[in-house]
Amino acid sequence: MIEALEEKSLESVQRERDLGVITTSDLKSSSQCTKPAATARRVIAMVRKTFKNLDINDFRLYKTYIRPRLEFCIQAWSLHFVKDIAILENVKKATTNLVPMLQKYSYPVRLQMIGITSLEERRVGDMIEVYKLQEKRQLTTSSS
Repeated sequence: MIEALEEKSLESVQRERDLGVITTSDLKSSSQCTKPAATARRVIAMVRKTFKNLDINDFRLYKTYIRPRLEFCIQAWSLHFVKDIAILENVKKATTNLVPMLQKYSYPVRLQMIGITSLEERRVGDMIEVYKLQEKRQLTTSSS
């Protein structure tokens, strides 16, 4: 088996997509971030075109159609560049602007009124959940 591999050379690629995760040769997640953001912006445009007057109660459209596109495979590519976080936050800002009665408020106030969190707050919540799972696992292994 090793001899067969030594005869063949691996081709070099700049970008590879596997199971929805885009991996580049420099291992940066920017392309993984821009692709879902572009898809989410298209969905925002469709929502804007279809629903002329949205209110806060209709904002579940975000949770149903837009947020899953932004968070697809997020476990595999954690955001660590400020520009990538800004790209996704800008999509959320555009989404909160769909509700006319919220446009006069600042972005953090709009998030609070709608009941969603920023990406940074969600990551803190995710880290807390990981900590809880880790502690639970340590408790079960130490008691056995």
